[in-house]
Amino acid sequence: MPTNNFIEKNEKRKLILLFSLWWTIWVVMQAAVLKDIGLPISQAVVDAFLSNLLLAAFCMLIINNMRYYLPKHEKYFYLLFICIALSAIWLLMLRLSLWGLYKNEETYMQWLRRSSTLRYSFGFLMIGCISMLSLLWFSQREQKEENERRLDTERIAKDTELNKLRQQLQPHFLFNSLNSISALTGTQPEKARMMIQQLSDLLRSSLKIEENIFTIFEEELKYLQLYLEIEKVRFGHRLQTQINYDETILQMKLPSMILQPLVENAIKFGLYDTLGEVVITIDASIQKNLLKVIVTNPFDASTSMPVKGAGFGLSSIKRRLFLLFARHDLLQTEQSINQFTTTIQIPQIG
Repeated sequence: MPTNNFIEKNEKRKLILLFSLWWTIWVVMQAAVLKDIGLPISQAVVDAFLSNLLLAAFCMLIINNMRYYLPKHEKYFYLLFICIALSAIWLLMLRLSLWGLYKNEETYMQWLRRSSTLRYSFGFLMIGCISMLSLLWFSQREQKEENERRLDTERIAKDTELNKLRQQLQPHFLFNSLNSISALTGTQPEKARMMIQQLSDLLRSSLKIEENIFTIFEEELKYLQLYLEIEKVRFGHRLQTQINYDETILQMKLPSMILQPLVENAIKFGLYDTLGEVVITIDASIQKNLLKVIVTNPFDASTSMPVKGAGFGLSSIKRRLFLLFARHDLLQTEQSINQFTTTIQIPQIG
């Protein structure tokens, strides 16, 4: 905020300096024109100075008014009326001021009366131009501020939705883990204690990861392995995993905690309705500046629930990817007779 105030004050000083320079130039130019048409140099300078001083004051009044009130399209006639009225008031005040100074100068007074129409036209044009420039300037500034507010609102809404999508996946896994711990407490207390410790490590790690929208593949892999250790306690030898990746992708970026729901979905549809051993494969590679992760699990359509590739977990991941990258094609699913494959692609930005 202090930086913004400093910038705003600095811009204001520049505008005041530019405004003053503009009117100084007009004073010099008008004084030169009045001298050329025959007025004494003293009268030409005073006339030019008073004319532009009063005109600058009325223009400043217009600018300050535009700062706090911008007429909309249906009120432009109001602006026209203000310009006509202010030009008339400016001319009246100028003539009174010059009359007070030169009322005994008959030649000058006659010239002053003859130039009234020209003066009024000049004043109307100047006030009108300043009014239109001010209207354009403050309208653009208002539009810019409105766009910034809208972008901030959209960003907050997007961040809120992203956090909600990430956190919705946690309770499902947590409830399953707690049920497993409860079941193991009586029969296998050592495994129950180990699972509690693993769950504690996983939750502690998730709190650290959730601080950032993005993480690197190496950190995401550590979190995924913590999750798999818990699941292997639940399912024992029935759950086997293969993780294939190249060392070059360890520093690649991806949305935090996005692999865990992918693997959880694979476990759900590959293991829940199967009694034998199941192997879930995770392949990660880099292709054309995209981090590509493929999760494959066995699938039996005759025993599993109908799968369309858009269950809660996958639909949430797809929504997260769209919010982050504005693309609908970053998650793909493929179902064969005995295998289900989920593929996500993460653009590497920056």
